[in-house]
Amino acid sequence: MTGRPVVTFVCTGNAARSVMAATLLKDRLGEDGPIDVRSAGTLVLPDQPMSVRTRTALERHGLRDPWHRSRQLDEQDVRVSSLILTMEPLHIQWMRRQLPSALPISGMLKRVVLDLPRIVGATLDDRVAALGLANRDVEPWEEVIDPGSGQQPAFDICIDELAGLIDELIPGLLPE
Repeated sequence: MTGRPVVTFVCTGNAARSVMAATLLKDRLGEDGPIDVRSAGTLVLPDQPMSVRTRTALERHGLRDPWHRSRQLDEQDVRVSSLILTMEPLHIQWMRRQLPSALPISGMLKRVVLDLPRIVGATLDDRVAALGLANRDVEPWEEVIDPGSGQQPAFDICIDELAGLIDELIPGLLPE
């Protein structure tokens, strides 16, 4: 445990979207910054490196994470995380079935980017609790499209979208 709030990004295989989002946020805040940033997946082949296309997309942004290995989201992640950010409705549906304890702190990245900066609270935990995520319905516009079956341009589009979302997320994570 680091004593810092933990934000965990989740995608399906923990090989593309969650890896890119976590690497972007770590870059923006610094490896030892005010937030401990992690990633995981809902349907993971464990201990695999990120895809070559993910690595290439990160390199376009001057980023790398040579130590990444895929891992499955689990109860320990729920216990330590202040916020779990998902990429598509299926991730929330998976949590409803497999990890219902995650629902109060789990939200779609795009929705949280919009709502979190409007919430007042002393800590990230307080602000996340005020979002009421456990009962939130997911809408189609909230999805970050999975580039997984696409070629490099799909990964490049995805990381560009995630870079903008991460920049918009930071003020909600670190209010003044």
